Amino acid sequence: MIKEILLAKGIKNNPESINIRQTVFVSEQGFVDEFDDIDDVAWHAVLFVDKKAVATARVFLSDEGWHVGRVAVLKEYRKMGLGEEVMEAVENKAKELGADEIFLSAQTQAVGFYEKIGYEAYGEMYYDQHCPHLAMKKKI
Repeated sequence: MIKEILLAKGIKNNPESINIRQTVFVSEQGFVDEFDDIDDVAWHAVLFVDKKAVATARVFLSDEGWHVGRVAVLKEYRKMGLGEEVMEAVENKAKELGADEIFLSAQTQAVGFYEKIGYEAYGEMYYDQHCPHLAMKKKI
């Protein structure tokens, strides 16, 4: 298995991210408002396995700090550690750009994944569209 991660600013510079997110968040999970203006300014990581784009995440700076989001792995590639690898890529990019802490909004079904890689939940559960989420953070 040959793996490669490409990191680019703006989704137009890493368009494979669109296909992965469309498959995971829209087709599988039923999200409607998947794409937004943040996509134009965020750094997008795409992980390729044997030249196939299989995982993605984005990282961006907001008024509140650095945020990771839109973390997705195609179904047939889950449970292979690829989510951790794409998260490491965006965390490293944020750190390179000056971050010392990263925030994210985790679907409650994915909280265990994020805890395993060092994130801590805080605050109350809330809904993003139809899906329950928890805010999480990590010092990097």
